Amino acid sequence: MTPHPLIHVLLVEDHHAFREGLAALIDGTDGFACCGACASMEQALSQTTSAPPDLALVDIDLPGMSGIEGIRRLIQRWPSIYPLILTVHDENERILEALCAGANGYLLKGTAPARLLECLKEAANGGAPMSPEVARRVIDVFRKRPPQQADYDLTPHEMRILKLLVSGENYKTAALKIGVTSHTISFHVRRIYEKLHVHSRSEAVAKALRSGLFD
Repeated sequence: MTPHPLIHVLLVEDHHAFREGLAALIDGTDGFACCGACASMEQALSQTTSAPPDLALVDIDLPGMSGIEGIRRLIQRWPSIYPLILTVHDENERILEALCAGANGYLLKGTAPARLLECLKEAANGGAPMSPEVARRVIDVFRKRPPQQADYDLTPHEMRILKLLVSGENYKTAALKIGVTSHTISFHVRRIYEKLHVHSRSEAVAKALRSGLFD
């Protein structure tokens, strides 16, 4: 039987004990490997790894370059990387700024280890995991922002799918909620990307937030 490929995770966290705990959790779990445990974004960007990171867990408040600016740099260096925020901050503006920078998920410190590993797997499979408190705030931002004239010709069905993806659902769970197949969700997501002129889930979420697509 061919073994499943490892999910390589890069950590960027300045709190030594927390960083070491995360590294031990990831390295001690089948299917995962910690490919770097860095105290700053500068250290992470200078990291030489044997395999490109699949995911990055990034704190926001870091010495030197912030985690949000660092996400942009990580994507420039490793275009296929999926960066996830792991922070204590749950303010709307921080969440929006991180998503606009390219974060593929936003998790709060205090997330249980088992749940954190689930979120990493979800992100590696194309999901956009968010802590429940963060998902509620994202939806709240949608509700409060005034709608703009441009709706990008999204159909009501496409708008519903976009809302589900923004709240952290992956293709499979979104399909279950709507009562269609994952393949159908994938087809509609491609149409959404085309209409919004974006290439990823995080870009779609950021554009929807900036444009006030949801009232």
